[in-house]
Amino acid sequence: MKIIVCIKQVPDPNTTVSKLDPNTKRLVRTGVSLILDPGDESTISAAIKLRDTIGNSELIALSMGPASAQEGMRRALAMGCDRAILVTDDALAGSDALATARVLSSVIQKEGADLVFCSTESTDGYTGMVPGGIAEFLGIPQLTFAREIKVEGTKAVIKRVIPSGYQTVECQLPAVVTIASGSFEAIYPTMKGIMSAKRKPFSQLKLADLGLDAAQVGEQGAREKILSIGQVEARAAGQIIKDDGTAAQQIADFLQRYQLL
Repeated sequence: MKIIVCIKQVPDPNTTVSKLDPNTKRLVRTGVSLILDPGDESTISAAIKLRDTIGNSELIALSMGPASAQEGMRRALAMGCDRAILVTDDALAGSDALATARVLSSVIQKEGADLVFCSTESTDGYTGMVPGGIAEFLGIPQLTFAREIKVEGTKAVIKRVIPSGYQTVECQLPAVVTIASGSFEAIYPTMKGIMSAKRKPFSQLKLADLGLDAAQVGEQGAREKILSIGQVEARAAGQIIKDDGTAAQQIADFLQRYQLL
């Protein structure tokens, strides 16, 4: 079985305050610490666990981004992925979620993957739209918010997180699976893993390698656009109720006023 895990390098959420460039209206990624998305580390762990469970499988880390994204790819290889593919091209700058899904799905189709792992959303964009876009471009089902996953014959079966517990959901392969946040503990690379990562296959692709036109990606192909950037409006101070013996009545009156009772 061929498994692909889609990953992304992002500004370190622990050390970087995200900012938008007022001119390009893009997230500032230069001059800041960049790391493999923490959510993707858990997703990689889920993919590695499944690969090792079913055996006779290959796990490929896939990403789209600038050449600097190689660092995140190397970490994925050190964690245990078998090989890595980075799509990097100047024409990709300014791509939205749709273009990102288009590019990643082109690689997935080219590779003939049986199963695609994604995090539910990235910690920089938080759109959560790329996994669904990949499934749509490939015409395959998507299983979401998985906390457990197994393969039974030609089916993927997951336990899907819901507010009251979980649902058991299944579908035919190939499929896209998004991993629920915190469902799998991240694997930390060992020295042996770091050294072996240097010998694992790592390929870089351009748009031309995928048969994609520059007009389909980047700012030219973007269907989402940031029109303006502004400060968040300050919130008015909330009402403070002190218990002087009438607090319960004041709260009831407040809820009634806003038709919450």
